[in-house]
Amino acid sequence: MAILGQSDREKIRPRLAALERPVALLHFTQELECPSCSVTRRLLQELVSLSDRLRLETHDFLSERELATRYGVDKVPATVLLADGKDRGIRFYGAPAGYEFNALLEDLSMVARGDSGLAAETRVKLAELDRPVHIEVFVTSTCPYCPKAVHLAHQFAMESEKIAADMVEATEYPHLVRRHRVMGVPKTIVNGRDAVEGLVPEAVLLETVLRILQEEAAHESR
Repeated sequence: MAILGQSDREKIRPRLAALERPVALLHFTQELECPSCSVTRRLLQELVSLSDRLRLETHDFLSERELATRYGVDKVPATVLLADGKDRGIRFYGAPAGYEFNALLEDLSMVARGDSGLAAETRVKLAELDRPVHIEVFVTSTCPYCPKAVHLAHQFAMESEKIAADMVEATEYPHLVRRHRVMGVPKTIVNGRDAVEGLVPEAVLLETVLRILQEEAAHESR
């Protein structure tokens, strides 16, 4: 049984037809001990079948551990987006289903376009980053606010090679939910620290990232 209905496919095709360049989706899976792996793979296969601009590569997380490590993939299911063979630091951990499917579509357009779409002042600040930033956005597929939070984090990753940004489907990784005390979604973690709860504007996320980096630098200088 197909995951994407006929009406969904009819809406998705024009969006994919507008992609400005090809995009590769690297999907890391593991059939054993990963209930959502097969569903995620099927969803991506159906999506890719709707456009010759998309290419899906499926890799086994265990037998291809070296490749997973190269892309910083530490859990499954995981999906990495590449354009022109370049890793943009964009990750989906868990099935990008429900509301999160729209975040995936928005990201595909952004990666194919090669432009984050961020404000000029944000681009200037991100260009000045001198240390790595890891953004994790915890979501659920039923949260209508989560896709915008995910896409914003992915815009930051698209803009700066110093940034990696993950969508993390909360229900699929309960150990991470406990570790970061996720009580509601979206919740954004920056470099392992609580950063933002709820959906916030671009300027607020930027301010939060810069503040955390300043605090890290101050702590290291003591």
